[in-house]
Amino acid sequence: MKTILSGFLTLITLAWSWEIRSPQHLSSGSLAWTIYQEGLYLTGLWAIALMSLAMVLATRPAWLEAPLGGMDRIYRLHKWSGILATVFAAAHWLIEMSDDLLKATVGRAGRIRTDEFSAFAKPVQDLGESLGEWAVYVLFALVALTLWNQFSYRLWRPLHRAMPVLYLLLAFHAIVLSPANYWSQPTGLLLAVLLTAGVAASVWSLAGRIGRARQVGGTVVAVEQPTPDIVEVRCRLDAAWRGHRPGQFAFVTFDNNEGAHPFTIASADQGDQMVTFAIKSLGDYTRGLARQLAAGDPVQIEGPYGRFQFNPANRHAQQIWIAAGIGITPFIAWLESLQRGRFAEVAADLHYCVRDRRSDPFVARLQALCAGLPQVHLHLYDEQSGPLTAEALAAASTATKRAEVWFCGPHGFAETLRNGLRQVWPGPVRFHQEAFKMR
Repeated sequence: MKTILSGFLTLITLAWSWEIRSPQHLSSGSLAWTIYQEGLYLTGLWAIALMSLAMVLATRPAWLEAPLGGMDRIYRLHKWSGILATVFAAAHWLIEMSDDLLKATVGRAGRIRTDEFSAFAKPVQDLGESLGEWAVYVLFALVALTLWNQFSYRLWRPLHRAMPVLYLLLAFHAIVLSPANYWSQPTGLLLAVLLTAGVAASVWSLAGRIGRARQVGGTVVAVEQPTPDIVEVRCRLDAAWRGHRPGQFAFVTFDNNEGAHPFTIASADQGDQMVTFAIKSLGDYTRGLARQLAAGDPVQIEGPYGRFQFNPANRHAQQIWIAAGIGITPFIAWLESLQRGRFAEVAADLHYCVRDRRSDPFVARLQALCAGLPQVHLHLYDEQSGPLTAEALAAASTATKRAEVWFCGPHGFAETLRNGLRQVWPGPVRFHQEAFKMR
């Protein structure tokens, strides 16, 4: 993700630097005012470019899953594009607000008349400036609510849907206030492409078309609650369901007022349009699902998405699968799929971390599945046995060779294991992790 964002910003910066070196560039002001003006333009370019990228990624482009590594990573890139866009929008706003300070320190001499650069009349420029300013204030508030995890999802969701409207206002701001000579330079060409894509994505979102082609209806077949904090929902989907691969997830809507939530599909595809979701109580909505759902209720599924699928990059590497808590769900789908002969010769160690193995609802099921796969060894960790560590993984290794680690669980636990394995594992380690956080 860092590489993608760095490369994207570098491309924008190169286009901007090409323009300021061109003969058409108008720089008739003093050094201080020129730095002020170009800082204003560059931060504005960074902000609107990243916002355009965020809008495109918000449309859930399935065709980008392969190059970017899955829809979970697309959403992570969408989130950080939006955050960085807001940071640069704040810098753009602060530079704009420093106009009076600059007048007081260096004077008005050498000030650049930006209204002479635009291709639009002064009233249109004033409108664009006013709309952009108010849109930025609302953007700051919405991003703050997005980062505040305690803020109710039910309230956040309709507010977040205002983002396309804000983007259209900011796109108008960028178009009418950009220098006219931009549009004959690489800067203008790049900006035109990004704005066109961002506007199209915004209209697509406002029209309610996101994910529409991948949506199917269905019916809840069974609802079970094996523990107080986990509910299993089994659904039968319409014939339009294209099936799924083990490890994928879907956006599930049980309540239209609540909207869609992403859940991992905790079952292998048997070709019968049946899917199972194991949902952990993590908020008000998921805590109430067991009481709200019943067999016969309608359900809408959008998907499948995701690239957390067992496809070893090196068949000679040691396979280490690690799950913590509800992170076991994609591995259950993997094990069910292996029962049908796919990658039948795979040898792996599945490490499952729980609070109490005696009361965990998945332990018995995992033991039964692994019993049918002699080369898949199940290892259990709970409060009595102690935590799983990188040192324990290295000590249990039978050979000093390459390892592939597949992890699904809390981010902090993943980072601890990833960093620890880099230090203690005797060979190269390839770490696969699902970045399953959509907000």
